[in-house]
Amino acid sequence: MSSARERAALVALLRLNQRPWLEYAEAVESSGSAIAVLEAELSGEGGQATLLPAAPEPLLADAEAAIAAWDAEGFTLLTVLDAAYPTNLRTVHDRPPLVFVSGALAPADARSVAVVGTRRASQAGQAAAAHVAEALTRAGYVVVSGLAAGIDTAAHEAALGAGGRTVAVIGTGLRHSYPPENATLQRRIAASGAVVSQFWPAAPPSRASFPLRNGVMSGLALGTVVIEASFRSGARLQARLALAHGRPVFLWRSVLEEPWARDFAERPGVYVVEEPAQVMQTVERLNAVDELVE
Repeated sequence: MSSARERAALVALLRLNQRPWLEYAEAVESSGSAIAVLEAELSGEGGQATLLPAAPEPLLADAEAAIAAWDAEGFTLLTVLDAAYPTNLRTVHDRPPLVFVSGALAPADARSVAVVGTRRASQAGQAAAAHVAEALTRAGYVVVSGLAAGIDTAAHEAALGAGGRTVAVIGTGLRHSYPPENATLQRRIAASGAVVSQFWPAAPPSRASFPLRNGVMSGLALGTVVIEASFRSGARLQARLALAHGRPVFLWRSVLEEPWARDFAERPGVYVVEEPAQVMQTVERLNAVDELVE
């Protein structure tokens, strides 16, 4: 675990908002110290504006106070310098420099699969999502989804109903629930699993936040199953991001009714499936190969 001062330095850096957050993640990991990056930023070594404060101490004090307030709300802050930062997420190129967690992440979460799809799901789509999530849960996987209406809700509910862990990755800060009707589900997930956000706890939903959320969902999971999704669905975006992360994408056969899915199915790393066992067999095979390579 990084020191409290290092976590405060990263929060202070991000609050400066002088560079994209990904650049800060890379700079901090490269140097091994958020304090060093913050001091360099304030000194102008990074070529940033000279209107920044001259000393880090006031910024660090403010950040430490904010972290203490988040802790009091039950929100755990994990940075890229923390050993507890999610293992799978750490390996992707667009990892966020920090995440907030309600509930608790666990080592078992490294063995997870994302189950995603449209908010406007059909009954058949919701049934398929529940079928996949329950089977994954009973096989010892953790189900990751986005707490949205429709497919995501069906996946989370099925995992909980089967007595398993599920992780929700949300497109708002942890103080919010979106959609509002999933507030109770969000609390249930936090009670036995984890709710994860890469946004400041007070951040409201926005058009930009949900695509970023899809990237974190993909990064946390060993693969993504798309149950039902239109061309405009965030699930389609997540499928693209998963391939960029080097993670397999599983298209539930019925989603091939969508033209984008038929085209996508031709890409390397994409599998058309109609049984949860096909997902698990492929994930196990691919990870066994990775272990041999290591």
